[in-house]
Amino acid sequence: MITSMPILADNKKALFDYQVVKTWEAGLILTGQEVKSVRNKQLSLKESYVVINLTANRSPQAYLLNCHISPYKMAGHLTGYDPTRTRRLLLHQKEINSLYGQAQQAGLTLIPLRVYTKGTKIKVEIGLVKGKKQFDKRTAIKKREVDRELRRKLKNI
Repeated sequence: MITSMPILADNKKALFDYQVVKTWEAGLILTGQEVKSVRNKQLSLKESYVVINLTANRSPQAYLLNCHISPYKMAGHLTGYDPTRTRRLLLHQKEINSLYGQAQQAGLTLIPLRVYTKGTKIKVEIGLVKGKKQFDKRTAIKKREVDRELRRKLKNI
């Protein structure tokens, strides 16, 4: 887990629906006004995912799809701006090949877990995840409630 770095967005629903197998850190290519919106926490990772595009004449690229970044309020009217446009992720070629190979396994998906800053750069934590079954979700809820009750009792002592 990332500590001491300002987290700009967190994908809490993904952590509930999926079990994280492995994580990677990737850079994110944004326009100037998108950077300002992201730093103001005007983004949502709900229903976003990562795909790897393999083309014959170019090296494979990783892309972030359905990540909603609101237009920057102080930028004025932006014609033709699409808040959910496809954004390229910056990863080394070996990492992309590794991601692609592992994502091809049955039941595994690539999703963004959080967006944060690292120095002046904006980074995305990508997770290779496996879907949870309904009974796994119930056990997670039960464990969370037991922990909450335990903390409450310890607080009163």
